[in-house]
Amino acid sequence: MATVHLRIGDLVWGKLGRYPPWPGKIVSPPKDLKKPRGKKCHFVKFFGTEDHAWIKVEQLKPYHAHKEEMIKINKGKRFQQAVDAVEDFLKKAKGKEQNSDSKGESKGKKTPNKPLKILEEEDEDLSALKDPSEKPVKDDPHFHHFLLSQSEKPASSMEPISKRLKIIEEDTGSTSIQAADSTAINGSITPTDKRIGFLGLGLMGSGIVSNLLKMGHVVTVWNRTAEKCDLFIQEGARLGRTPAEVASMCDITFSCVSDPKAARDLVMGPSGVLQGIRPGKCYVEMSTVDPETITELSQVITSRGGRFLEAPVAGSQQLSNDGMLVILAAGDRTVYEDCSSCFQAMGKTSFFLGEAGNAARMMLILNMVQGSFMATIAEGLTLAQATGQSQQTFLDILCQGQMASTFVDQKCQNILQGNFKPDYYLKHIQKDLRLAISMGDMANHPTPMAAAANEVYKRAKALDQSDNDISAVYRAYIH
Repeated sequence: MATVHLRIGDLVWGKLGRYPPWPGKIVSPPKDLKKPRGKKCHFVKFFGTEDHAWIKVEQLKPYHAHKEEMIKINKGKRFQQAVDAVEDFLKKAKGKEQNSDSKGESKGKKTPNKPLKILEEEDEDLSALKDPSEKPVKDDPHFHHFLLSQSEKPASSMEPISKRLKIIEEDTGSTSIQAADSTAINGSITPTDKRIGFLGLGLMGSGIVSNLLKMGHVVTVWNRTAEKCDLFIQEGARLGRTPAEVASMCDITFSCVSDPKAARDLVMGPSGVLQGIRPGKCYVEMSTVDPETITELSQVITSRGGRFLEAPVAGSQQLSNDGMLVILAAGDRTVYEDCSSCFQAMGKTSFFLGEAGNAARMMLILNMVQGSFMATIAEGLTLAQATGQSQQTFLDILCQGQMASTFVDQKCQNILQGNFKPDYYLKHIQKDLRLAISMGDMANHPTPMAAAANEVYKRAKALDQSDNDISAVYRAYIH
């Protein structure tokens, strides 16, 4: 097979680590960004994302020659948006070329056909995926989030800090995400020099820690089941023997555990975080718990001179692995700012919601809506079956209407395939419904939909579905 020679400006399919091939363009890297040692590689800017990376030549394929092959093997809304972005770019580039040709002809000159030139070698604008004369707009796929410069601080309490990534593939073939050069147009994530601790390596915590490590953070981990730490130690994490030791060793300690009791025990139990807290140490509670638990934890941490932030996350295991969580933070604003690079590594957006307890309230409301919605979708699927209607047709119709979403499509397909591998534990969404209903009681606010959904999840738990995905609520309707 003949070697394919690639150069600056070529459109390609780039394979990065464990991720599927993605459409991109070979561009010039920033001048002072060094090329990785070892095998030959090119600097690629990926379409439809904010990512750019050094990719080995053997992991690159010409775009047009392999387009049909890649579209067949890759699925998903984000992938399709990336392909659409390439095609839109080609149309605009072709239109400009034709306009240039017509101008030449109008002067009686013949314009020779030249290969499409996408980016000159000396160009350094890594975001040049579209007409440079056009201004970015909020609904353009290349500018789906506004970027906050590192020197800026959010002006209001609810401004997001959006994801800014630079991915580099090392000579070993493993994926590491490092600080981007300061001249890069798309910004960067420069890992904080603070020592990070992380307690709890469950479905969500594992993905979070993995992304913190990829971004170059120094992370010390602890988990109740110590064996879960082994993989992260191999990836470069340090091991803490107890929560107290982690809090003592680290500047900022995060925790992500299952429920309010686990969160309190982690802080106030034997060898707990509280024993390692010293003046100036930061503690960030990422578990989804009730606001009363947050208030209690905040008080005990600050009583020892510590600084406290709550930061529960909206998302799933897959979104955690992808670094696409939404972080809801509240409490000490300076801790929120100190956690900026960590939040950018683990999530696509973070919000600061004011005083401690507000993030817990917002998170419970969001999960109440999600849990109730999932129960309703399961009810619709089973009613379709009971009345002789095709469940697949029901899903196809649903996904063509206003309620279409990745969440609906994924969960329904899992139900139809009988796949209830946990992406978010059913027992956890039932816990969140219970806490949301209790919060409604305290505010004297009715929550009849959540109460009804809660009963269905309790039924599913009685059928031994606790450790399955939330979509397993479906089984409560068929037994």
